[in-house]
Amino acid sequence: MEKTIKHDPNYYKKIIIALCLGWVAIWIYRTILTPIYPQIQESLGNISDTQIGLVASIYFFAYTGMQIPSGALVDKFGQKKVLIPAFIVFALAAFVIGTSSTIMQVYIGSLLAGISTGSYYGAAFSLSAKHTPKDKKSFSNAIINSGSALGMVIGLIGSSVLVGGFEIQWNYMLFITAIVIVAVTFVFVLFIKQDKTSDKEVAEEKKDTVQSTDIQNESLFSPRQLVVYFVYFATCYGYYMIVTWLPSFLVAEKGFAQGSVGYVAALVAVTAVPGALIFTKYIDKNAHLRLRLILFLLIAAAVTISLTVFAPNPAVLYIALILYGLLGKLAIDPVLITYVSDSVSGDRVARALTLFNFFGMSSSVIAPTLTGYIGDVTGSQVLAFYIATILLAAAALLFFLVVMLRQNKTAAN
Repeated sequence: MEKTIKHDPNYYKKIIIALCLGWVAIWIYRTILTPIYPQIQESLGNISDTQIGLVASIYFFAYTGMQIPSGALVDKFGQKKVLIPAFIVFALAAFVIGTSSTIMQVYIGSLLAGISTGSYYGAAFSLSAKHTPKDKKSFSNAIINSGSALGMVIGLIGSSVLVGGFEIQWNYMLFITAIVIVAVTFVFVLFIKQDKTSDKEVAEEKKDTVQSTDIQNESLFSPRQLVVYFVYFATCYGYYMIVTWLPSFLVAEKGFAQGSVGYVAALVAVTAVPGALIFTKYIDKNAHLRLRLILFLLIAAAVTISLTVFAPNPAVLYIALILYGLLGKLAIDPVLITYVSDSVSGDRVARALTLFNFFGMSSSVIAPTLTGYIGDVTGSQVLAFYIATILLAAAALLFFLVVMLRQNKTAAN
């Protein structure tokens, strides 16, 4: 089996397709409920914003909690034996939510969904990092991540049209999602080969890393690494606040109609794909500019999120959302993933990536519930957008002071 993998020049392309579809399924689930929160709240007994915000927070709490254990599972059993059972449970979780008649049942389904998809990040990107040619890593990661944007578009627009426009019961959206998840599971069965990293391959990967030995030998909790983790925390905070609460924000704060918010919110996802592909294609050929690009994207995300609040008319709001999609999380994600992979020795890549995602995704637990709580207490979600902007600005400053300046000093010596 190892021989088949090594001598199939197109295997990494099959991996990219399969993993991209995996993110499509995950993000359909993550976004399919957000445009129809009001219908769900009404059908479950007029529950509060805080209670409905907990649906996303419980999912992300379980997802985040699985990051570090998932690395051990992948190391022991291999990617395929982790991904397939996880997606079977994921399909079951969507079905549980679809049949729910109380908010507690929805919480149970969200918990199962978070646990089952929590192993995906480490399995997916360790698989792609191992089999993708070095000069195509960032671009390949961007293609995989583009599944997030595609799933987001399908989830937001699909639920807005079918539930908001055609008045289909919200439960049916979860049944459709379960079918999609099952279909993707079959793709995993067909495309992904059982594969575990050998000691020889780890040694070869260590020789190919592009960072200096001193950086590679740093602790995974060194100041530099902790700042990178915080950068991802801030990036994810703004993004998951947007994907969980932007539709409600547009209705309550900007006066949009319920049936149109899915289209408007989907602007973020539609523009994210070309942005990510353009930036990663460029940075694969100009790796020396990677840190500058990360800093630029952090500042751009902070500015565009603040513009969402201050937009005086719909035209400016559309521009802000398009720019956030183009320059936001999905643009910086593959660049950061490649940076983290290259900044540690080959035998520590999986642990570094799971720690990176653990710290980043911790914000996805906080952002949905805190935004809902702010809405309940103040009657507005504007303060939540300010918090996201401040976090991104702080991340940009710390990244410049701790990572970029130190990198320049190391290069000078």
